[in-house]
Amino acid sequence: MAEEIKRIIEELDEKEKKIARFPRSTFIRVRCSNCGHEIITFSHASTKVYCPNCQNLIAEPTGGKAKIHGEIVEEYYY
Repeated sequence: MAEEIKRIIEELDEKEKKIARFPRSTFIRVRCSNCGHEIITFSHASTKVYCPNCQNLIAEPTGGKAKIHGEIVEEYYY
């Protein structure tokens, strides 16, 4: 289902995306650049997200989309 939604969104132009009101936020699986542990976080995280294993910063808020300090493994559309 996530791949189908992603394909539909990619086929729309910018005007149609605004009218259809698709969510711009997702849940993302991020791999820690320090220890390799994977964690799921929100793409627009409003607080700092740390790795539970090594306490390395994984995501920090920017007022919109969070800045990700790691490798994005997968995105989950809802």
